[in-house]
Amino acid sequence: MSKEEVFNQIADIIADRFQVNRDTITRDLNFKTDLDADSIDFVEFVLELEDTFSAEISDEAAENLNTVGEAVDYIVANGK
Repeated sequence: MSKEEVFNQIADIIADRFQVNRDTITRDLNFKTDLDADSIDFVEFVLELEDTFSAEISDEAAENLNTVGEAVDYIVANGK
């Protein structure tokens, strides 16, 4: 799966889960500061990423996912 395909799927998830305009989502969007995602929101988002991409995201790895771009890169490198 290409980075663009992964980005588009993640952007769709974010738009749906956080009720933001899909067109405003960029690789630089920060989950915590731009979306005001609390820890529960973020954990649920990570679980959805795991389900969507059949990827295992450790707690340590999740803590390092701050932006959409970092999530895309992680999924491309570690997804199935």
